[in-house]
Amino acid sequence: AGFIKSPLSQKRLTQDSVELYCEAIGNPIPEIQWWFEGNDPNDTYAQLWDGARQDRVKINATYNLHSTSTISIANLTSDDSGMYECRASNDPDRNHLSKSPKVKWIRSQANVFVIERPEITTQVTEVSGKLVLSCNVSAPQSRITGHKWKHGEKVLEEDDSTSSFTSYTINGKREEHSGVYECVYEGPPEIIGQVNISVAPQVVAYKKSEHGNEGDTGVLTCKNPSFPAVTSWSWYKSGHGRLENASGRYIIKSSGNKTELRIHKLDIEQDTGDYFCNATNSFGNGDATVNLRVRSRLAALWPFLGIVAEVLVLVTIIFIYEKRRKPDEVPDDDDGGSAPLKSNATNHKDKNVRQRNAN
Repeated sequence: AGFIKSPLSQKRLTQDSVELYCEAIGNPIPEIQWWFEGNDPNDTYAQLWDGARQDRVKINATYNLHSTSTISIANLTSDDSGMYECRASNDPDRNHLSKSPKVKWIRSQANVFVIERPEITTQVTEVSGKLVLSCNVSAPQSRITGHKWKHGEKVLEEDDSTSSFTSYTINGKREEHSGVYECVYEGPPEIIGQVNISVAPQVVAYKKSEHGNEGDTGVLTCKNPSFPAVTSWSWYKSGHGRLENASGRYIIKSSGNKTELRIHKLDIEQDTGDYFCNATNSFGNGDATVNLRVRSRLAALWPFLGIVAEVLVLVTIIFIYEKRRKPDEVPDDDDGGSAPLKSNATNHKDKNVRQRNAN
């Protein structure tokens, strides 16, 4: 057996987690085990298994074309500091209780240093329409190589300062920039502080005006994009009061920062009006208004009926016009009627011809 990937030594903070990876090849495919020796002089190597240390240790292994194994330890304490050893062997007698293995276990080691998490003091200050976020770490046990400010996965700002103090400035009001921000002290290991900009719920309606047809189900939706999350939602109707699920016609579904009101079998007289969604968290409450308009089922036919009416009016006008118009009278020669009158131009021409013949 031989190693193609060995675990790497790491520094971690208490309450963090660590992951070590090991990969070995051989024929037949070797088995991988994990062993640990603490930093105390009296400690000896002890084998680790999946679920050890009150289920904080997880070991995953695969044996396909070669052997791979990963050990992860969650919620680290100072007692987790020490030497971790990846052992591999493909000797058939490797685990025999009485026989000695022909081939010894090969070993690869990594040292894990778990240091106490330093205290980070955070603050949010409002100055002249700006928000100043600051972090100050006390007595770090490792060297700081830079800072980074993050909001979610987005990196807002970074530098290479070694100072224990760092700040970030936001232009705007607190209500416009609520959320969880992180100040990251780069170095081995990273130290992360959390800065919260907390406000009362800034509730907005998905649509300020909703339309529904009579007899259908109406759906009104509100959400809260601010931090922290909403702890309770409620719905009200103008002139009606608070709406409850128990009524049968109203179904309210709320989860975290979103709420939805469903109204079954919409009625024009009863359900048209303004609805209010109200949200509450530990910093206060907020609400938004949604106007619901209920249309008759015949409303969808109105455009078609309008077109039909316009066509009927047009046809009627044409028919009346044709009836009132006088047709030209054309006499029939076969009926013995008088010959049609010649035009003045024709009479004048015949007179000129007669004069020329007389001359």
